[in-house]
Amino acid sequence: MTIAGDAQGPSAVTGSGRWDLGRMLRPESIAVVGANDRPGSYSSQTLLNLEAVGYAGEVWAVNPKRREVLGHRCVPTLDDLPSAVDAVVVAIPAAGVASVVDQAGARGCGGAVVFSAGFAEVEGGAEHQRGLVAAAGRHAIPVCGPNCNGIVAMHRRVTLWGDAFAPREPGSVALVSQSGNVAVNALATRRGLRFHTVVASGNQAVVSAADYVEFLAREDGVRAIALYLEDDGGPGLCDALAACAESGIRVAVLKVGASPAGARAAAAHSAALAGDQRVFRSLIDEAGAVWAQDVHELLELAKTLAVPVRASSAQGLAIMTCSGGDSAQGADETERQGTTLPSLAPATRARLREILPSAATVANPLDYTAMIWGDIPALAGLVRTLGEDPAIGQVLVFYDQLPGVDGAAEESWAAVREGIIAGAALSPAVTIVSSTLPELLDDEAAWRFAMAGVPAAAGLRTGLRCAWAMRQPLGDGVRLRGIAATARAAATTRTGEREWLAEHESKELLRAGGVPVVEGRLVAGEEDAVAALHELGGPIALKLSAAAVQHKSELGAVELALDAETDVRLGYRRLAALADAYAGSVLAERMASPGIELLVAARTGAIVPALVIGLGGIWTELLDEVAIVPLPADAARVERALRSMRGLPLLNGGRGHAAVDLAAVSRLAQRTGELLVEESLEEIELNPVIASAGGAVAVDALVSRRATAGRPDDELPDRTAA
Repeated sequence: MTIAGDAQGPSAVTGSGRWDLGRMLRPESIAVVGANDRPGSYSSQTLLNLEAVGYAGEVWAVNPKRREVLGHRCVPTLDDLPSAVDAVVVAIPAAGVASVVDQAGARGCGGAVVFSAGFAEVEGGAEHQRGLVAAAGRHAIPVCGPNCNGIVAMHRRVTLWGDAFAPREPGSVALVSQSGNVAVNALATRRGLRFHTVVASGNQAVVSAADYVEFLAREDGVRAIALYLEDDGGPGLCDALAACAESGIRVAVLKVGASPAGARAAAAHSAALAGDQRVFRSLIDEAGAVWAQDVHELLELAKTLAVPVRASSAQGLAIMTCSGGDSAQGADETERQGTTLPSLAPATRARLREILPSAATVANPLDYTAMIWGDIPALAGLVRTLGEDPAIGQVLVFYDQLPGVDGAAEESWAAVREGIIAGAALSPAVTIVSSTLPELLDDEAAWRFAMAGVPAAAGLRTGLRCAWAMRQPLGDGVRLRGIAATARAAATTRTGEREWLAEHESKELLRAGGVPVVEGRLVAGEEDAVAALHELGGPIALKLSAAAVQHKSELGAVELALDAETDVRLGYRRLAALADAYAGSVLAERMASPGIELLVAARTGAIVPALVIGLGGIWTELLDEVAIVPLPADAARVERALRSMRGLPLLNGGRGHAAVDLAAVSRLAQRTGELLVEESLEEIELNPVIASAGGAVAVDALVSRRATAGRPDDELPDRTAA
C-alpha cells in the first residue's frame, strides 16, 4: 500500500490528544455507508464480521436504494438515522467520501473508517484526499484511512473490517499497520498470537499511526504493540512512544523503505553516514522499543513481550534442549546475536547431575537428551534448577511439536508442556519456549504456554531474539517528551533551497555559540596572509572559504602546514584564483595539535534532530560506524554513546595514541546540538574535530540553513502531497 502525505509534518492531533478516538475504537453503534449484500464486497463483509464476532451494539445500513441489508434496517443517509452513531464505515466510490465525512461530522458521529480507495495513493486522487482532510478538519472527526482495511477490537467484539475474518479469543497484543495485507495476514496467523486491537491505517490522511499508538498505550488490556510503518510517523511518534514507556507498554517496530531525504545525496558527509533510517532507529532504541527485521519477527517480538513475567536481577541466558544439534545451533546463534551464555555455578551443576541421565553432559546449553522426554518431574526440576543459578535470568527451552499428533504421542508432548510450565512456576528466572523451526510451534500449545506466563516464540533464531528483547529496559518518558518538543521546534515549515554558509561564516557562528574552533581569520592579499602567519604563530593552513564549495579536497583548495613566508605567498596566490572563481575568500588558520580525527555533526531533516558522532579521517569510511543520539543530548549521554562505539580503543589510547579527553569531546558535541536548535539550522558538520588528551577543537565546519515560516498549531496539514 502506498502512503501519501507529509511524513514529517504533524497531523492535526499527533501527540496532542486532540483527536478523541474513543468512540471510533470503542463504538456502541455503527453505520455502514454503501451497505449491500453482494458477496465479497467490503460493506457486506463488514456486516457479516460484526455478526460473526458477536457485536452487541446497534448496527445500521446506509443506502438510498435499499430498505434492508443482511437483516439490518437501511436508511438513505446518515441524516436519516435516529441518532448519531459512534463509528461510520464508508464503502463508496472516492468521489462521494468527503461529503459523507462532512455529513458524519455535522451529525456528531464519533469517527469514520474509510475503506474506499482512489485517493492520494493513485494518480489523480489527491483532490479527493484534500476534500476528505478538509471535511475532517471542519468537524474534528477522526478518520481511519482512506484506502484502509479498518479496525478490529477483539476485546470489545468490534470489527470495522472489510476483509474475511475468523473470530478468536482476545489477547494483549495491539497491531498498528500502514499495510493492510500485513494486518490481514497477522489476524490469520496460527502461532499462539491473540490480538487486543488491530488497526490497518491506510493512507493516514487524518489520523496517524502515532495517534493510534498513543491511544492504545492507555487502553486496558494492551501489554505490547506491534508497529508496521512505511513513513517515520513524525514528531508525534515520540509522544506515542513516551506514552508507551509511561504505561509500561512494550513496543516492536518494523519500518520499511527509506525516506526521500535519506535517499537523496547530500553535501554533508554525516547525512550519508546517518541517513533517516539510522536516525529513526536511534529513536526506537532510545524509546526502549525493539527493532524487527521482518514481519515474522515483528509479530513474535510483540507476542512474547506481551506476556507478563516476573523481573529478575540476573541477566544471563541458559538454553535447554533434548537435542545435541539444537544445542549447537543455539550456542552459535547466541554468539551471532552478541549474547554470551554464562557458565553454570558448581552447585547448579551438582543438582543437574542428580536429575539428568548419565549420558547427558552438564553445560550451557544443556542437552538433557530424549531419555527423560515426557518426564514431568524431571523436566520441571531442570527448568527450576537452571533458573535458580545466580547468573541466570532467563531459561530458553527449545520445544517442537509435530502437526497432527494424537494418542500416545500427543500425551508425551502434553507431558513435556506440563513439565516446562511446572518448572517455570517454581523458577525465579523467566522461562521462554521456542520452536527450532517456525512451523513447529503449535497454536494451541503456544497459547497454553502464554496463559501460564511462559512466552512462546516461533523459530530458534527468533526465540533468541525475543529473549534478548525481553531483557531490554523500557524507555524514559520524560526524555522522550523532551525529544518530541525539540523535534517540533525544528519542524516548522521550510521553504526554498538549502543555503550553505562559507566556512569562515560557519566558524564565526560556532565560535560565538561556544563551540571550540581553531583560531583563524580571512586574509586579503599576500602581505596579509604573511601577517596572519606571524599573528597565529605558525604553522598555518590556508583554505578556500566559499558557500558554493562544501568539499575542498576535490579542488585542492587547502594548503596545510605552511610555516615559511615564501610558502604562504605561493599558497595564497593559488587559492586566491580559486576564490575568484567560486566567489569566495581565503581563510588562514592555526594548525591544530595532533590527535584523533572525529566527525561530530548535528542535523535535522529526519524524524528528530540528532547528533552524529564517529571516527573521522580514514576510519570514517573503514568502519562506517557512527553513534547517533536524538536531541536534546547532554554531555553525559554523548559520552555513553562514544563508549559504545567499536572505535573506542582508538580513543582510549590504542594504536600508539594518547587517550582522548572524552569529556571535552562530549561537551563540544552537546554544544553543537544545542546550537543547531537555538539557531534553527539545518545541519552542522564538524569534520574533523581533533581530539587529544588536551581537549577537542573543530578544524573544518559546514553549516546549512533554510528559510522558515511558522505554522499555526491548530492548522490541519494537507497530507495529500505525493
